Amino acid sequence: MNYPSELYDAVSSHKYPLIFATISGAHLYGFPSPDSDWDLRGAHVLPVTKVIGFSVEDETVEIARQDKTIELDLVTHDIKKFFSLMLKNNGYVMEHLYSPLIIHTSKEHEELLDIGTHCITRHHVHHYSGFAESQWRLFEKNEKLLVKPLLYVFRVLLTGIHLMRTGKVKANLETLNKDFALPYIDPLIHLKRTTKEKQEIGRDDLAMYRLEFERLLVLLKAESERSSLPDEPSARKELEDLLVRLRLKALCTS
Repeated sequence: MNYPSELYDAVSSHKYPLIFATISGAHLYGFPSPDSDWDLRGAHVLPVTKVIGFSVEDETVEIARQDKTIELDLVTHDIKKFFSLMLKNNGYVMEHLYSPLIIHTSKEHEELLDIGTHCITRHHVHHYSGFAESQWRLFEKNEKLLVKPLLYVFRVLLTGIHLMRTGKVKANLETLNKDFALPYIDPLIHLKRTTKEKQEIGRDDLAMYRLEFERLLVLLKAESERSSLPDEPSARKELEDLLVRLRLKALCTS
């Protein structure tokens, strides 16, 4: 797939070697507006000289750029931080890792995709239920009922339910809804895709959306209870081995 050249330029100009960089945000979730910015996420490798002291700088690197045609936000974590988050039931990093919208990859990225399957546990439910609840509160208390946060609520819930059922990370709401067949999802996606970021919906439908939020939240928690996913990740050793190899590789090439 062809993406704006600015995305590749931002990745290639990163000051540290990257393991991977993928597209996240509305483009990954399947409902970008015409004026949506581009969110890039990934993992970088700090040189050994930056990680052997008392303090570690640039564990997270954030780059915001606005070019003539697009606005983008690139955020990457050093491999130690990224791997640690993978072991802490962090749904965000798993979605970044498994995003199919790839701007930069490597053989270590391919290895990490395999290792990551052993980092998915039933306790990822806390990430998805917590995020859905916080997003719903933000949506409902706002004077203007915006389409964007409402779509985020349902995207998170369906991603979490799918993860509990299958152990697979899927973040595209349109694709997810092919299985769930919720009649209100596709019209909301269409509205978001064809209008601006702050498009509103009418308050007449609020009660229906609230009932659906509550129903899906209950379903998410129920799916976690009957999920066959493990309680703990089993990839700590594999991640540590990869971390050491990457550090030694960085040392040899410095």
